[in-house]
Amino acid sequence: MSPEIRVGQGFDVHRAGDDLARPLVLGGCVFPGLPGLVGHSDGDAAAHAVAEALLGAAGLGDIGQHFPDTDERFRGADSIDLLRRVADEIRAAGWSVGNADCSIVCERPRLAPMRDEMQRRLSDAVGAPVSVKGRRPEGLGALGREEGIAVFAVAVLMRGVS
Repeated sequence: MSPEIRVGQGFDVHRAGDDLARPLVLGGCVFPGLPGLVGHSDGDAAAHAVAEALLGAAGLGDIGQHFPDTDERFRGADSIDLLRRVADEIRAAGWSVGNADCSIVCERPRLAPMRDEMQRRLSDAVGAPVSVKGRRPEGLGALGREEGIAVFAVAVLMRGVS
């Protein structure tokens, strides 16, 4: 069998909430003092975007098909656990993950203090290196007004590669 390599692209965006009791979670890390993102699960847009990139590369649909927001089992779910389940599905389909990379677009929080921990948590869930970069929207648009957070991700999958 000849080696096969696939690339997937992921995107996720969540509106900022106003409930300070709901923690802001990105890349499996809690950022205290900021309200969490609105979502059916914990709203971790970084974990969701990486999951979307993995599923897309493998041709296995999207995160909404696997974990629908109409299913109460996923209300408040830990998105790192969901990402781990996606990575397990990818491997069960015969793929290995080469790496993933994500860019988080937000004014706040500042990601640098938590970047290493986010990368570790995402990488542990995926079973391969995941890099995280922060990008500021410089005050432009809804993201610049801190109305939400967007994440772009890409992932490389391999099959039959030694």
